[in-house]
Amino acid sequence: MKETTTMELRNIAIIAHVDHGKTTLVDALLQQSGTFHKNKTVAERVLDSSDLERERGITILAKCTSVIWEDIRINIVDTPGHADFGGEVERILSMVDGVLVLVDAAEGTMPQTKFVLGKALRLGLKPIVIVNKVDKPDQRAFEVQDEMFDLFTTMGATDEQLDFPTLFTSAKLGWASEDPNFPLDNMKCLFEKIITHVPMPSVETNLPFRMLVTTLEHDHFLGRILTGRISSGEIRSNARIRSVNRDGEIKEEGRITKILAFRGLDRVPLDAATAGDIIAIAGLSKTTVADTITDPSIAIPISAEAIDPPTIAVTFSINDSPFSGLDGDKVTSRALGERLLREAEGNIAINVSTTMENDAFEVSGRGELQLAVLIEQMRREGYEMSISRPRVLYKLDQANGRQLEPIEEVVIDVDENYSGIVVKGLSSRKGELQEMHPSVGGKQRLTFLCPSRGLIGYQGEFLTQTRGTGVLNRLFNCYEVHKGKIPGRRTGVLISREKGKASPYALFNLEDRGVLMINAGDAVYGGMIIGEHKRNNDLEVNPLKSKQLTNFRAAGKDDAIDLTPPMKMTLEMAIAYIQEDELVEITPRYIRLRKRYLDIHVRKRQSRSKGIT
Repeated sequence: MKETTTMELRNIAIIAHVDHGKTTLVDALLQQSGTFHKNKTVAERVLDSSDLERERGITILAKCTSVIWEDIRINIVDTPGHADFGGEVERILSMVDGVLVLVDAAEGTMPQTKFVLGKALRLGLKPIVIVNKVDKPDQRAFEVQDEMFDLFTTMGATDEQLDFPTLFTSAKLGWASEDPNFPLDNMKCLFEKIITHVPMPSVETNLPFRMLVTTLEHDHFLGRILTGRISSGEIRSNARIRSVNRDGEIKEEGRITKILAFRGLDRVPLDAATAGDIIAIAGLSKTTVADTITDPSIAIPISAEAIDPPTIAVTFSINDSPFSGLDGDKVTSRALGERLLREAEGNIAINVSTTMENDAFEVSGRGELQLAVLIEQMRREGYEMSISRPRVLYKLDQANGRQLEPIEEVVIDVDENYSGIVVKGLSSRKGELQEMHPSVGGKQRLTFLCPSRGLIGYQGEFLTQTRGTGVLNRLFNCYEVHKGKIPGRRTGVLISREKGKASPYALFNLEDRGVLMINAGDAVYGGMIIGEHKRNNDLEVNPLKSKQLTNFRAAGKDDAIDLTPPMKMTLEMAIAYIQEDELVEITPRYIRLRKRYLDIHVRKRQSRSKGIT
């Protein structure tokens, strides 16, 4: 259908807990609006375009698209569902006039559902509730609808917001209905509900141009691409503009070199755009997220929603191991710093600052997953770096000088057989059980309030305790008085004394000392961690030692050595596993654990100075 200049607009965001079906719903809307030709093959979760998003099965960055339904253009923003990427959600909500709140018909309301709904309600948005996955055998659609009403009430919704419409859908099968017991064969009622329930953008076309920047990308040809919704006026290509920060200070002036609009999966160049539309523009070199782009005649910023502060931090430093530079091509502190600052420009939920150490930067964010995704992106771009153990960010209670720490709400669905060990495990980490009741699929749902520092490294332990059957979700809740000491890792590590390639004979003899993390033939160096010691102290070992040969027959006996498969660390596991005196060495192909100080004598001096025996 051909678009006209007077076409009505609707701007909506789809918000939900992780894996409740946001991106799949967008797929269905794109398909049924005629955005794709009938014979066109389109990948599932088409908006999750990056390799990391497809590998992890989550949305990391918000994506814009649009569809046309009955001569009305609907701009749709697909948002992340994981709490660590909540900064993306918070920015996007300022661009839209309505939200679709998606909730799983079996799982019901979850921590991120509360988070995103609270943000939407505070902005005065009127949500449409979508109970998705009603085709599941264990669906309880009407119960979940009641849960959502209770949640709206708890979150302080207005009477108008409480009068929300509910639709029942199977995004996977491509249908929506007002009654889950009477499924239809299309999404027509959802399109109609968006058009009737979501208001048109409230804009002022007779005022000068203003637009709040909500996302930032870099393009090799166009430079910075700044996306936002035009709040007033009109903008034309090659027009002069200026940008101002939140305090009203002018950052730069320039000309628009390109105006891009979101049409289906494409970004289409426009000659002009008017108030209410979501667009992307190019031509400015310093403007960033939360800045306002205006007509040169004014310098009044648009107020931006405050972003929740980071709660966790890690230190990024250069890779100074003996293997530095053998794998990646970006190994200097300058390259590392520039990349981190570039990330902080486009992601306002991340802060980057210098440290007292040379060639090191402190990066703070919402959680371990958010930081792990950044590290994974950088290693794929050719960076080498060393990463410290995560640490939580405390606040000072100005009234009485007490130290406050971040507390998270932890919601766990687990088989009843494992609920006891989970309660014991989180209790030892200062977690307090708030609620326990039956959940879907014969599982128990446990709700805890637990210090963020107690959850560092817990995910791996949790999966081991529940034999991989448990599901853990977490969300920042509040700051409370410091809960006291939490026990750390109870075991020491096996540390290589030598540089070279590990021999089968040496590793076979080390298996009695603990669990190995390397294979025979792997390259090692002095100070590198090659295994977990059975005892609580660190042990220096020689993984290169070979058998003393006395005849030719003995030389072949190493071929028959059968080694136990090593413990392989994922990026998140490695970062959570290390202690304060250890680092994770990250390169494009390898993840290695090491001691902060590689020289054994330096480590001993450091231990003595800290009173460690």
